[in-house]
Amino acid sequence: MIPLAALPTINAVLNATSAVLLSLGYVAIRRRAVRLHRGCVLGAFVASTVFLVSYVTSHAQVGTTRFPGEGWVRPVYFSILGTHTLLAACIPPLALTTLGLALRGRFARHARLARWTLPAWLYVSVTGVVVYLLLYHPPFGGYAAVRRASAVVPASVASAKPPSTASESPRPGSPLAGAPSPR
Repeated sequence: MIPLAALPTINAVLNATSAVLLSLGYVAIRRRAVRLHRGCVLGAFVASTVFLVSYVTSHAQVGTTRFPGEGWVRPVYFSILGTHTLLAACIPPLALTTLGLALRGRFARHARLARWTLPAWLYVSVTGVVVYLLLYHPPFGGYAAVRRASAVVPASVASAKPPSTASESPRPGSPLAGAPSPR
């Protein structure tokens, strides 16, 4: 079983995989490598589908991660998140329709719709990775990871003071090493 804490990273990897496969698929079709194009786009579709299942699972179990960043990064983050979310809602029907046209052999209509689907899907995949970086990885942000780590430390441990002198601290291996200090 995959730990819930790993899902954001897995989601970012799936988004990055989708972006790479979409880019390779575009290059392949420009070079008239139809089979390679088909494989890349189907791979991107699978990666995005697995992402969607993982994302829904993560949010159903954990809920929404708030962005506590401050300063200039806050409006940047919400601008990216807003456009990402709006386009992400459009991608499933666009991708399914575009793929359906290709599978039915309607290549002229497929190509016309793909001119809209590809950039939107690529943008969503790339900005999904950017949102992840802003939330979980310094220096981009790492706010959620820091907040989650500090929430795990019990108050008694966080407020405990280390011994101030060598005479107050027990020697390693002595019976008092694990005992509380007399204060």
